[in-house]
Amino acid sequence: MAVFEGAGVALITPMKADGAVDYEKLEEIIEEQIAGGTDAIVACGTTGEASTLTHEEHIEVIRQTCQVVAGRIPVVAGTGSNCTETAIYLSVEAQKAGADGVLVVSPYYNKATQKGLIGHFTAIADAIKIPVILYNIPGRTGVTILPETIAALCKNVENIVGVKEASGNFSNIATLMSLTDGDIDVYSGNDDQIVPLLSLGGKGVISVLSNVAPRQTHEICAAYLAGDVKKSMELQIQAIPLIAELFREVNPIPVKAAMNLMGKNVGPLRRPLTEMEPQNQEKLKGAMEAYGLL
Repeated sequence: MAVFEGAGVALITPMKADGAVDYEKLEEIIEEQIAGGTDAIVACGTTGEASTLTHEEHIEVIRQTCQVVAGRIPVVAGTGSNCTETAIYLSVEAQKAGADGVLVVSPYYNKATQKGLIGHFTAIADAIKIPVILYNIPGRTGVTILPETIAALCKNVENIVGVKEASGNFSNIATLMSLTDGDIDVYSGNDDQIVPLLSLGGKGVISVLSNVAPRQTHEICAAYLAGDVKKSMELQIQAIPLIAELFREVNPIPVKAAMNLMGKNVGPLRRPLTEMEPQNQEKLKGAMEAYGLL
């Protein structure tokens, strides 16, 4: 059984003006997500600025997310690292904190071989009991987890159950589905590709868009999974202009700007990320107005 089906929000991590994690605001936005119909909370991923959280902050964000959610929907914790031992440590702590699963990105910078990837992911999965979702995002990591590698991991490691696919390579995704006979949980990592991935048997999306439009993102998935492909397609297409603006600058710069435009006061970004350029923020604002968010 999949950790979740539908739209899981790749949740931002709110910050105070001085750059400290704002745990009160974190609780507030989690409650808004649940009220908005989000199907899962994914904490401490790329969108959550995990790469600039200390290990202590990382674990505390996961712990507090689990406490606030309190079992109402699944919590998936981002616990990846380019260091296998660090990823094991974070994954073990996420399990202790109550996470329902972990999302583990391929090691960045090191650029491991496929054999190295198998060893890395297997070691992490063997250290915990909860499900592991791999995260394939070669644009950020510099390495592709090949379909054959993903299939082998899902077949040979009991608690490796699926993958967040942000490669945009639908030939590889189709090959993966073929190699596994569809017995794998695949989530779109790209908000503009939810419906195409669902059409290949995907389970849903791990979404940036959900931060500002949880109900709409949920409905894209829910309509498709209920068999209303036409409605799902229409909702997906309606969201495309906004999605484009949410990725005009590197994620999570635009989505934090969008949430602040909505009055959610989620604070600044941590360096090396910078605030959105004014001209780009105007384009984002226009797209949000057209989508009915402002």
